[in-house]
Amino acid sequence: MTLTAPATRFLSATWIVLFLAPFLLRAQVEKEPKPRTVAKAVLLVEDKGKFRILLDGQLVGTEEFEISPAGREWQARGSTHITPPGGTPTHVQGTLRLAADGSPTRYEWSTQGEKKASAIVTFRGPVANVTLLLQNSQPFEQLFSFDSSRIMILDNNLYHQYAILARLYDWSARGSQTFPVLIPQEMTPGSITVESLGPQFVEGKTLELLRVRTSDLEIDLYLDSARRLLQISVPSSKALILRE
Repeated sequence: MTLTAPATRFLSATWIVLFLAPFLLRAQVEKEPKPRTVAKAVLLVEDKGKFRILLDGQLVGTEEFEISPAGREWQARGSTHITPPGGTPTHVQGTLRLAADGSPTRYEWSTQGEKKASAIVTFRGPVANVTLLLQNSQPFEQLFSFDSSRIMILDNNLYHQYAILARLYDWSARGSQTFPVLIPQEMTPGSITVESLGPQFVEGKTLELLRVRTSDLEIDLYLDSARRLLQISVPSSKALILRE
């Protein structure tokens, strides 16, 4: 279903996207390269923590998250509170269900602030069905098809999802790997390229650097020896997400 004007206006005004989404939205959708084949089984790990979100050195928000088994699947939950400079405080929540190989099966998000909205995304292999619920409006639906069921969910202001990306990267093959990506809050598909740049010395620690590229932007993920996400850096946006 094609979105009607009210939904389009809402999506174009999602001011809660502080740093990453405006660039991820420009990821090349047309003629996307097929994702690199990786191992069928991906070992996800339990993780729980909190991120501080800084913009130009100023604390603008926090995110608490947990990644844990849920029966035969895995569940990743995040809750972010953001107060942008001069803006209205916003609360964003997301719950992602994943199969054992890292393929998404269901995703729910909601946001409260100047605007209120929520959505449910269900996956059948490489097809994603998004149902968007806007305040005082009828639901809107959109279907997206990808070349692979190994779709990465990288939603606005839910940074723990990059920890999942770090687990889905094929470390045995290394090199440059391409993933299809969906930004549910923007209802926009695209692709990203991920590459390991090896160990880096950061503030007295040796961390693994995983670089995420779109057509416009570079996002650096810093991981410890257990490949646990400790830091996200977006130099061009002066954005820094630090694990407590």
